[in-house]
Amino acid sequence: MESVLRPVIVVGAALVITLAADWTAGRALRRAAVRQPRSPLWPRLHRCRPSMLVVLCTALLRGSYWAAWVGRGPWSGIGHILTLILIGACAWLAVRAAAVVVESSYSRYASSSHDPARVRRVRTQVTLIQRVVAAIVVVVAIASMLLTFPAMRAAGTSLLASAGVLGIVAGIAAQSMLGNLFAGMQIAFGDMVRIGDTVVIDTQWGTVEEITLTYLVVRTWDERRLTMPVSYFTSKPFENWSRHDPRMTGTVFFYLDHATPIALMRERLHEVLTATAIWDRRGWALEVTNTTASTIEVRALVTAADSPEVWTLRCLVREQLIDWLSREHPYALPRINTASAAEPAAPHEVSPPLTPGVPAPATRDGSRGGSRQPAR
Repeated sequence: MESVLRPVIVVGAALVITLAADWTAGRALRRAAVRQPRSPLWPRLHRCRPSMLVVLCTALLRGSYWAAWVGRGPWSGIGHILTLILIGACAWLAVRAAAVVVESSYSRYASSSHDPARVRRVRTQVTLIQRVVAAIVVVVAIASMLLTFPAMRAAGTSLLASAGVLGIVAGIAAQSMLGNLFAGMQIAFGDMVRIGDTVVIDTQWGTVEEITLTYLVVRTWDERRLTMPVSYFTSKPFENWSRHDPRMTGTVFFYLDHATPIALMRERLHEVLTATAIWDRRGWALEVTNTTASTIEVRALVTAADSPEVWTLRCLVREQLIDWLSREHPYALPRINTASAAEPAAPHEVSPPLTPGVPAPATRDGSRGGSRQPAR
């Protein structure tokens, strides 16, 4: 009977202590959130509670399983299992705690900073730092689990002796992966591209959505995702439209007739821009930039806060001006002449002056030109 009651009491006590600690921690976090409502730390700490409960409960069971008489006989392997669970739970808690600290620091910085470019830079760096920390914690946890097996401890000495050779072989075999890994670190701390930047890659325009240690995800304007290795951004040129300042200048081209009223069109462009909130009032212009035998090239310049808004403003200006030209000045739109040209009329023939004693030249009908004297 005692052999049954001891395990039940030990396990029950561990569960009660764990639940009591969870209730106390939850109550303390809620009070801290009420006292400091602007702090982003306390709401995020709730995500650490599951891993903390597993660590606490496993540690209590691991420390008291001998007292429950389950560490002997066929139950001797329970201690090893609890050790493995405890190592995994500690790694889980460390990853969650690092994520909470990093995200809280970033939220506090983002709320106090007024530079969007610097905020995106910090976000990219803290995201990669968080991933590096998580990778290190996972590797250390797996190594610690393996070292709990006696066979792996014996093999560790021989592996350590041949670590140099294995490192060379692994470096050659994983050259591409290591290249992407170092490229990811270079992108994070070299400020080449950041999360939220607007980039153009091989004529594909989109926004950087995610950056990892090996690949980068770009969300295009039509909601497609381009997944590319980070080494691409360190080896090939690309356009970054929002590296320092997201504001942009857009162009709209018109091909019109030579008789287009440029001054009136310029006034109409200014009316269209002042009537919309997309224009940021930094600048505008309308100029004739080229001419051909049949049309002239008119370029309109507009400014906006970022690339999506400048695209919308360009479309708006194009639609409004074409509509205005078609209603008010239809002759300004380019036309193609398809009718045959009319032949010019023959000029009137003028008779040369008459010289006394010289007969007048003959006309086409054979008659002699000149004035005729009336018959006497």
